[in-house]
Amino acid sequence: MWESIFLTVAATAGNNIGKVLQKKGTVVRAYASNKPWLIGFLMDIFGAILMLRALSLAPVSVIQPVSGCGLAVLSIFSHFYLKEVMNVVDWMGITLAGLGTIGVGAGGEEQKASSISILHLPWVACGVAFLFVLLNGWLRIYRRQRREQELMQSEVVEEIIYGLESGILFGIASVISKMGFVFLEQGFSALLVPICISISICCSASGFIYQTRGLKHGRAVVVSTCAAVASIVTGVLAGMLALGERLPESPTSRLWLLLGWLLIVSGVILLVTSTRLVRFLPRKWRPVERPFASRQASSLRSREATSNPSTIIQTATLHHLVTSPAKAKP
Repeated sequence: MWESIFLTVAATAGNNIGKVLQKKGTVVRAYASNKPWLIGFLMDIFGAILMLRALSLAPVSVIQPVSGCGLAVLSIFSHFYLKEVMNVVDWMGITLAGLGTIGVGAGGEEQKASSISILHLPWVACGVAFLFVLLNGWLRIYRRQRREQELMQSEVVEEIIYGLESGILFGIASVISKMGFVFLEQGFSALLVPICISISICCSASGFIYQTRGLKHGRAVVVSTCAAVASIVTGVLAGMLALGERLPESPTSRLWLLLGWLLIVSGVILLVTSTRLVRFLPRKWRPVERPFASRQASSLRSREATSNPSTIIQTATLHHLVTSPAKAKP
């Protein structure tokens, strides 16, 4: 179990740091001739391989929450490598995410082969489809109301819906990848593994589309927070419903696992919303920073949170090869 957790943390660290190096490299010269971009690209790919290995060893209900620590690793890397200023809320988020990872590792059990019935999978797919129809219907209603009232800015409900839709797709992408390994363990054809990974890539790419729409019209802090939390919750619930994963039988292990999930989600929320929450702290706890550095640090964390909300196939670098990084409105 601990091996899977270490692999997950290393994978998400590679994904996030790789994206930072790629963005840092593109500012100077063309992609192919820029060393930081090439290093970042290789780290991104290596992170994808580590994540697939982690999914093959442990339940997705463990891997998906732990992958949320990638944002904490990114914050530390940005602080020491890019010399960005971090505030008290950032460090609190990193601490909570780290403690949550320890809790998940202490409460998780060794993975056992699940007896998945193929008949259960259509029900899960129908449930996800129904949820998307419901969310899109809700989105259309608010758009119509906004046009009737001649409002130019999007409402918070629209931002939440876009974040939820992208997060759900990211979580489902991890579950589908794990499904391929479970089918292989149960004696099905090995071709199901690349098929499931391909479907996972499509789900993750669709998640980027929804996320980009949300960032184009809404606030990054709302969209990215909803996406990160929805990604973790979807991975846990879908893993239990579709893959037959269960909570530990021991009450102590179950408590550690649930506490770990809660701490990781809380840490991710603090990291994403730190620039807003720090305004409510006493003045002596607020960092004394240069205005430009502050804007650069907060914008970098926002973009990275939105470009990698703790899932697997964004590591396939589709976001960099197909779409350009989204720019969030303040």
